[in-house]
Amino acid sequence: MNSKLTTPPDNSQIRNFSIVAHIDHGKSTLADRLMEFTRTVSKRDLKEQMLDSMDIERERGITIKANTVRLEYKAKDQKSYILNLIDTPGHVDFSYEVSRSMKSVEGSLLVVDASQGVEAQTLANVYQALDADHEIVPVLNKIDLPAADSDRVRQQIEEVIGIDADGAIEISAKTGKGVMDVLEAIVHQLPPPEGDLNAPLKALLVDSWYNPFLGVVVLVRIFDGCLAKGDRIKMISSEATYQVDRIGVFKPEMEDTSQLNSGEIGYFTASIKRVSDTIVGDTITHQKQPCKEAIEGMKPSQPVVYCGLYPMEAGEFNTLKDAIEKISLNDSSFTSETEASTALGFGFRCGFLGLLHLEVIRERLEREYSLDLIVTAPSVIYHVYLKKGGMIEIYNPVDLPDPTDIDRIEEPRIMATILTPDQFVGEILSLCHARRGIQHELSFVEKRAMIRFDLPLNEVVFDFHDRLKSVSRGYASFDYTISGYSADNLVKLQILVNSEPVDALAIMVHRTNCETRGRLMCEKLKELIPRHLFKIPIQAAIGGKVVARETIAALRKDVTAKCYGGDITRKKKLLEKQKAGKKKMRQFGRVDIPQQAFINALKVNTD
Repeated sequence: MNSKLTTPPDNSQIRNFSIVAHIDHGKSTLADRLMEFTRTVSKRDLKEQMLDSMDIERERGITIKANTVRLEYKAKDQKSYILNLIDTPGHVDFSYEVSRSMKSVEGSLLVVDASQGVEAQTLANVYQALDADHEIVPVLNKIDLPAADSDRVRQQIEEVIGIDADGAIEISAKTGKGVMDVLEAIVHQLPPPEGDLNAPLKALLVDSWYNPFLGVVVLVRIFDGCLAKGDRIKMISSEATYQVDRIGVFKPEMEDTSQLNSGEIGYFTASIKRVSDTIVGDTITHQKQPCKEAIEGMKPSQPVVYCGLYPMEAGEFNTLKDAIEKISLNDSSFTSETEASTALGFGFRCGFLGLLHLEVIRERLEREYSLDLIVTAPSVIYHVYLKKGGMIEIYNPVDLPDPTDIDRIEEPRIMATILTPDQFVGEILSLCHARRGIQHELSFVEKRAMIRFDLPLNEVVFDFHDRLKSVSRGYASFDYTISGYSADNLVKLQILVNSEPVDALAIMVHRTNCETRGRLMCEKLKELIPRHLFKIPIQAAIGGKVVARETIAALRKDVTAKCYGGDITRKKKLLEKQKAGKKKMRQFGRVDIPQQAFINALKVNTD
């Protein structure tokens, strides 16, 4: 049932919670059902994945941005409650969205697929919830599936995660079965927010994005005091002051209200021009009556993967620049700076939270701005220590200093958690060892194994996830956290096509793998680059040493076809002339490398 609240609710009537789960375990579907059962959205307006606003989220069936909605619910005890739900992403690349959502709520619904059980990102996200001191309500979804086994999954939750799952609620978010029990559990098992309405304003800046009509829209959680329209506010870290123009809540569309009180989640606008002026995790307070201390902030998101984005046509550089600026307004974790390449012209070196993040941004640029892009090899940040002292960060292997000046190179490493059915353990261990992994833990719960590996991030960013899914037939799940930097014997592998270095294909590899990797890339490029009228050598080199080579044969024109009879020297003369022309053409000719070759050449299977 739905009941409109006319007076400001006290904190005991409010519940703030998020839904955490692995990808595809039914978070967004459960959010849809909660909105339907509380009549937040009429049946006529209800559609699947209501909180996933981007087309790309709907098509891929994933959540990229954490979204919020306010539900009003009249419980069985006839009390009216306000429920503020934050629907979070499940993918490892967007775990930053999860962490900042956790700060602004007191409880979490842990959704686990009753047929698949606990997966890697279930673990990662629930640990974030436990770190934030959340009360957790376990929910077993998809009980209508023939493969559902609630007892087995309950046991998994207790053994793998370590929380009591006896009272786990069995539901089917698709059909709506058990959803009313979830609403009752939210109001009776999750704690109300703490906060003092009469204290000075203390609010957490949870997120911000750019709206072309309103300027920057700021999502806030009020901890103490209240925020009203017309208030003069101050951002504590930037010390900027603004006047609040609009204030409201999401239902899930924006709905204006007169004020937000302690314990509530909502939005405001204040004629803020740039998203960069609003720092996620900042504390907002009144200018004249500031709060005594700021809320403990959140760590800013750190890009872990870098790659170059270049337009196919040099004339589209300004279009790409505008598109990147607009996407940056709505995605604070995406970073970019201009760079130039001899082979590709002007473009941008961009930072991403992971490969899915990269893919989503690339797809948005191509779809929303009709751009044809060349994407260079994804790379990570290396710490290069010089012999003369000092350390420089290298984002692109092309920028590596002369090897004689380098003391050592350190690369980022990750702690990976892989959950898999036990029959695939052998192949997964082989894959991780082939990627220079160090095994830390291997444990079994029923017929599932949990493997923990220390791996170099460089070996993971490109195709590790694809290979893992391939060797486990899609059953293994994978999650990681950055664990630090360590030195290793790394070298820059440069690819030369027709004696010209191709910057976009330069990669960092371990010295023991350089010949194998170079040979594989040369063989792949030989298949991918079309034949020209002259012979094309493809070489892989480390410094001045060529470690692998392939040659693309020239297209041959029969210049002697019309030479009938006469002395043999006539034919020889024509062939010599053709040979000299091809030599000159090879000297000045330009080799066109198709865009697909850049990506496919890097997807070589080295395992």
